[in-house]
Amino acid sequence: MADTRPVPDDPVDVYEQIQEHEDRDRQPIAVALDTTVKRIGSVVMWANILLIAAIVAQVAFRYLLNQNFPKLDEIQWHFYGLVTMVGISFALVTDSHVRVDLLYMQLSRRAQRIIEVIGILTLLVPFIYLMIDQGYDYFYESWRVNERSDSPTGLPGRWALKAVIPVSFVLLAVAALARLIHDAHALFVNAPEERKGKDLRLILWALVGFAVVATGLTFVVETTEEKLVIAMFLTFIALLFTGFPVAWTLAGVGVAYCGLAYLFDNDLMLWTGLDSTFTGLDYLTLGAVVNRVYATMSNAVLVALPMFIFMGLMLDESGVAERLMGAMQRLFGTVRGGLAITVTLIGIILAASTGIIGASVVLLGVLSLPSMMQQKYNPSLAAGVVSASGTLGILIPPSIMLVIMADQMALSVGDLFMAAVFPGVIIGVLYLTYIFVIALIKRDVAPVPEGAKRPDWAALKDVLVAVLPTLALILAVLGSIFAGLTTPTEASGVGALGATLLALLYRKLTLQKLVNVLKSTFNTTAYIFAIFLGATVFSYVLRELGGDELIEHTIQSTGFGPTGTVLFILFIVFLLGFVLDWIEITLIVLPLMRPIVNGLGLDVPGFDAIDEPALVWFVILVAVTLQTSFLTPPVGFALFYLKGVCPPEIKLMDIYKGIIPFVLLQLTGLALVFLWPALATWLPSVAY
Repeated sequence: MADTRPVPDDPVDVYEQIQEHEDRDRQPIAVALDTTVKRIGSVVMWANILLIAAIVAQVAFRYLLNQNFPKLDEIQWHFYGLVTMVGISFALVTDSHVRVDLLYMQLSRRAQRIIEVIGILTLLVPFIYLMIDQGYDYFYESWRVNERSDSPTGLPGRWALKAVIPVSFVLLAVAALARLIHDAHALFVNAPEERKGKDLRLILWALVGFAVVATGLTFVVETTEEKLVIAMFLTFIALLFTGFPVAWTLAGVGVAYCGLAYLFDNDLMLWTGLDSTFTGLDYLTLGAVVNRVYATMSNAVLVALPMFIFMGLMLDESGVAERLMGAMQRLFGTVRGGLAITVTLIGIILAASTGIIGASVVLLGVLSLPSMMQQKYNPSLAAGVVSASGTLGILIPPSIMLVIMADQMALSVGDLFMAAVFPGVIIGVLYLTYIFVIALIKRDVAPVPEGAKRPDWAALKDVLVAVLPTLALILAVLGSIFAGLTTPTEASGVGALGATLLALLYRKLTLQKLVNVLKSTFNTTAYIFAIFLGATVFSYVLRELGGDELIEHTIQSTGFGPTGTVLFILFIVFLLGFVLDWIEITLIVLPLMRPIVNGLGLDVPGFDAIDEPALVWFVILVAVTLQTSFLTPPVGFALFYLKGVCPPEIKLMDIYKGIIPFVLLQLTGLALVFLWPALATWLPSVAY
């Protein structure tokens, strides 16, 4: 039977529209600069196709010809470095960067522009200058000695990749200049629509509050370095509430506190009554972050990020979810809450093939929310089901969050992928159980649709036809990793190709849809990588100030014991999830916990097969905890994207009410993994 349901809006296009914020100001010079950056980005984003080709070629050569080519590995790093570094300027002109919008969205556009001008001049410009100046020296030295690959059969001219650093920051300077011109022109014109909303007093009062708290906390510690650590972290949190992009807030605060530490080191701050410091921080030592940026650009593990993002977005474009929605609705049509159960099952299936929360929530929302409202579902339940089901993608492998966690904690990506399978499935089952029970108890929240027919064999066949190709792709990706046939990076490239072939098979692949996927991959990878850059500067300065020792000492001095200490850390991560998103927590907080957890002597079963079972278990606990951050305001990503696709009858308060039971279910899943660590460590132990 042909599917006669109306075709929804292109989910990836909707996702991109929510992500981007085109400036309404049309000042000609600024528009010309925007266009230049966008055109460069529109060319560079096609390097993702070449990256897929390089990865697939490497796998093919190894298995078909029994040959390995180091040059292909290095080509992958070069494409990844080029895409991510150029992408940050593209994300700036499209205003796609992550920000905390709790207070920011209440401000007038005029107030937002003032914040952006101040933020660019005080936070972003010093960082750009540092990276252009030190990045050029870094490139020039490599060019001067004609640096080549460490491998004798690798690529010559390693300086070419290092040249990307200063060049990309020049492009970022152009993008920042365009933003400044837009803002200055709009402030000068002072159009009436730009003044709708609150003024800057809201932000100023928030900053004063944080300043009072920071001042009070500095009396808790003794040394000047410790006071600077506390002030630095709270300055970062406070500036987040201005709404300035997270990435550039991290970088700017790092540069600013490096300068402050230099003043304290050289007895130039004695007038404050604080002792001098011996941090050794100055402009040249801060230049060491350029080497760290290069290491991130050439990180073979992180090459998997754009590939898994591309795979997930392309799968969304393939129409798999639409087929599943139509087939499963027939299968569960006569079950109370059948549509909600369908959405959750699709969320679980999509989670095993994509790690993009925004795209998953948008896709599920576009496909299901209008039908739920038509079937008279409770708005809170509908919003809760869609947002919670969309967040499963960040935990169930392949997950971009787990890739980054593995990199930061020096763990195997494959081990973390396997360790997350049972916790992810458990949370999915908890969702399904809750929906089934609440639909039975409260019959009006998820009624059976009128005219629903009992499922037949044809409905079951349609489900199998819709599910099997997707399951085959999932097995190809995860199975190859778990069986040790490919690395996660190689599997990500194969998965990206597989998702493209699936879209081609379903006759959904058009040039426009390919461009949409490439653009969204480019933008999403860019804002994640920008936070990598900011966190690199922030973490470097924080460590030089002694932040890791202070945090380690503070946690160890609680006297909670090993189990209590883990619970305390998870509680802190849960609270941080209300104001920070998972990327900052993963990049800044998580690495500081490694020595603490290793020193607790936790008795976690590794079944004599896992090197660091306690660390694997701990990372999965943090991952489940961070999954709740997607549902908790004010920075919950799932809520942000859900608001963008909600029908008008679903209000913001419905969304907030709807996510509460699902947050509690996630915490229940967390408790199960905490009480039975083998849920996380058994599967990795038997995989090889």
